[in-house]
Amino acid sequence: MKRPGRGIACMWYPIGFTVAANPSSAVVKVNEDGTATVLTGTVEVGQGSLTVLGQIAAQELGISADDVHVVSADTDIAPMDTGAIASRTTFVTGNAVRLAAAEAKTILLEVASEMLGMEPGELEAADHRIRAKTFPDKQVALAEVAARAQIARGRPPLGSASFNPPTISMDPETGQGKPFAAYVYATQIAEVEVDDETGEVEVLRICAAHDSGTAINPALVEGQVEGGIAMGIGMALEEEILFDAEGRQVNPNLTNYLIPTSLDVPRIEVDVIQSYDPLGPFGAKGVGEPTLVPTMPAILNAIHDAVGVRITDLPATAEKVLMAIKERAEVKPLGRG
Repeated sequence: MKRPGRGIACMWYPIGFTVAANPSSAVVKVNEDGTATVLTGTVEVGQGSLTVLGQIAAQELGISADDVHVVSADTDIAPMDTGAIASRTTFVTGNAVRLAAAEAKTILLEVASEMLGMEPGELEAADHRIRAKTFPDKQVALAEVAARAQIARGRPPLGSASFNPPTISMDPETGQGKPFAAYVYATQIAEVEVDDETGEVEVLRICAAHDSGTAINPALVEGQVEGGIAMGIGMALEEEILFDAEGRQVNPNLTNYLIPTSLDVPRIEVDVIQSYDPLGPFGAKGVGEPTLVPTMPAILNAIHDAVGVRITDLPATAEKVLMAIKERAEVKPLGRG
């Protein structure tokens, strides 16, 4: 008989460590045609970070993300970056890009102020133009300003910056301190069906609500959450490294080490909770690793709700679930609770 169950799990997760130096740096240059180039040492591993970094630069410069070219991960030309770790790229590297773009924008505003006869503080960059804040019709094309800055004024609009979250050492005696600059929060709910005759678990649906600060790219955030949930399902139910008596791995390939396929991914509902972190670029924090953290406990809690057994040794394979059901049946008839 297949028994339904629901489980919930909540989590908090740190973003961008501060117990040690954690810097990122970036270079942003605005070209004569009004496009921009961003140099960063961070690495794109499929999470969409280069898209987000390009969006951050575009927002600061008042141009389209399509007009930003990001050059990354080449240590011969790109400035230093601590790395794509600790779910820090948007938070730390994004701040470096924003500051570098702001420095380049300062040059543009100063040159445009001469062209428009206004103070730099009275101007803003928006819609590919430098314009007066109070008189938007008084404006000049950003590309024209960039070309004049370089050709006539000899000041290429170039910015470089680094960002390091405030480094706060831990107290060596108490172990107390602030090891991270920001935290994200999430809740996931899993719906499952457990076959009490075979122990097989099927995940039917997962609902996920994640607070990652202000989402620079909501579609990428949603995709990250969905990908993390897929990984969490594998960790919860399938993925297991097995060794023989001599310590040799007996399943060193994807034939016997099972990972979820598209057919194993259930219906996923994602709610991106918008908040604002004052230290993050435009209020953003991060979303990477936290996406899979609540998935396993939510599924295990759902299994307990369905058949009343606690699996504490991942993955919760059919064999483990069935053995737990049989052991429980010797003590208490099968049922919920």
